[in-house]
Amino acid sequence: MSYCTLAVVGNFTYPSTSTSNPNPKVSISNSTQRRKEFVSLLKNCKDANQILPIHAKIIRTGHDQDPFILFELLRLSSTLSSVNYASTIFHLVHNPNVFLYTALIDGFVSAGSYSDGISLYFQMINRFIVPDKYVITSVLKACGSRFALREGKEVHCQASKLGLSSNRSITMKLMEFYGKCGEFDDARKVFDKMTERDVVASTIVINCFLDHGLVEQAIEVFDRVRVKDTVCWTAMIDGLVRNGEMNIALEMFREMQKENMRPNEVTIVCVLSACSQLGALELGRWVHSYIGKHHRIELNHFVGGALISMYSRCGDIDEAERIFAMMKERKVITYNLMISGLAMHGKSIQAIEIFRGMIKQGLLPTSVTFVAILNACSHGGLVNLGLEMFHSMSRDYGIPPQIEHCGCIVDLLGRVGHLKEAYNFIQNMEIAPDHVMLGSLLSACKIHGNFELGEQVARILMNHGVVDSGTYVLLANVYASSGKWKEAAQIRAKMKEGGIQKEPGCSSIEVNNEIHEFLLGDLRHPQKEKIYNKLEELNQVLKEAGHIPATDAVLHDIEDWEKEQALAIHSERLAICYGLISTKPCTTIRVVKNLRVCDDCHSMIKLIAKITGRKIVVRDRKRFHHFENGNCSCGDYW
Repeated sequence: MSYCTLAVVGNFTYPSTSTSNPNPKVSISNSTQRRKEFVSLLKNCKDANQILPIHAKIIRTGHDQDPFILFELLRLSSTLSSVNYASTIFHLVHNPNVFLYTALIDGFVSAGSYSDGISLYFQMINRFIVPDKYVITSVLKACGSRFALREGKEVHCQASKLGLSSNRSITMKLMEFYGKCGEFDDARKVFDKMTERDVVASTIVINCFLDHGLVEQAIEVFDRVRVKDTVCWTAMIDGLVRNGEMNIALEMFREMQKENMRPNEVTIVCVLSACSQLGALELGRWVHSYIGKHHRIELNHFVGGALISMYSRCGDIDEAERIFAMMKERKVITYNLMISGLAMHGKSIQAIEIFRGMIKQGLLPTSVTFVAILNACSHGGLVNLGLEMFHSMSRDYGIPPQIEHCGCIVDLLGRVGHLKEAYNFIQNMEIAPDHVMLGSLLSACKIHGNFELGEQVARILMNHGVVDSGTYVLLANVYASSGKWKEAAQIRAKMKEGGIQKEPGCSSIEVNNEIHEFLLGDLRHPQKEKIYNKLEELNQVLKEAGHIPATDAVLHDIEDWEKEQALAIHSERLAICYGLISTKPCTTIRVVKNLRVCDDCHSMIKLIAKITGRKIVVRDRKRFHHFENGNCSCGDYW
């Protein structure tokens, strides 16, 4: 087929056919009219089923080899999630050109079939069809997503030979490709060769570094960008959050505000995520008020879900419920977040009501929904309801139980002291138990004083293979609690031999929009003298109130006075003391801890809340504890 003129189809400059007629039975004018008619019909299709009768008519009228119609047919089939149908059409084309190849390669990439897209590109090359900038950008995206370094480098060589490597869109994709494959030197070389290294190019490099956890390098590139747009700021904040650098992310957001750069919806969600993980309630509230002032950021399920998560994880479950009630658009994920938040705060009945409301709305629960609702049953000790929910998963919704669901049942049975039932449940499971589930049962054995079953579970754990530092500490704690110091020492020795470090306890508290972090026995804080003076004062008051330190929480076989000293400097106590000296009387103190609160700290905080008249909210690894008037919302089981 010969080509003589150019016409634009979609986003591509498409060569029009010569005046030679591929089908002698159809006149040229009639063929052109038919082409317009078919292209128009295809563009109006809304789902894949509408394509079939149009395609049948195209074949009947002899237009099944018309490149314009084929291009639209391939593009539309791929767009409407029918890439297999598009592939079938393509393989019936007699002489596919670069544009038809591009349409199908784009379809494969959009569908996530990256290997098929790459294979089709090299099939095109082997047929001596010259690639253009569009197909090269598409296949480079596929190579980056598939981490196909060798194939991507070949594409780069082909682009260079064709004089296309300096094309802006190809340059961008090359940087992205090399970055995704971890070839940062090559990505930098492409970047350095650019005549215009603008904010878009810099953002791609920043994302590449952040995707591989190279935070310092990303910040270095970011700092060199003279004029940053919202997308660049957002990419930096999002990457920092993904890499666990919450404090830096929040500092970056404050800098963004100083530069009078307006955040978009994605920025807001990233910042709310950082607030959630740090427990930065006051900053989260400020972000919420910002959303209210700027109406271009809507309270949709995306932003609303982030707010529900933030308020839930920062200790204000009432505000999370208010946001949920306000939302006009609720999806399953919105319900999941609300149920999970209520479960974390021990509001089991309210969580179940939300679940039932979701079912009434006609929304189908997911696997995540059942993890949330089973957690709610566990925290509320609702055994019968929890078991009913567990069985309804596969019976009513066709969701097979996974390890997380089974773990919730073990936790639920262990919580109420049904230890043998929990053990039998594990023994009869179709799924092999993991160390988290066994650790949950071991913890329940310790709490309920069943050291015989505890030792049995401990032996299974030791033979399990993959055990984290928290599980080792729990094992040693169980032995220490029953006075078996030799076994406890053996566990510690095994940790040392395996190079397993105990995760250090870290607690944080937000005061005046700043996050203050404390480690065990921390001496870094500028107000350390006042903090430790307050701690001494509290220890004296607690002794007078009859508090006896739970020294069995300390694993080492040392004197009781040494154990008391070790307990007294736990990170959450230091955070609470700082809260007491730096906030107004009667205000709530909120602390976030990375580990489980120990028994002694738990009983001590209950007394502090009673003596000071404060409400103290502590979020540990598993849940929230609301301490008020000498009681805790967890009912002394966590």
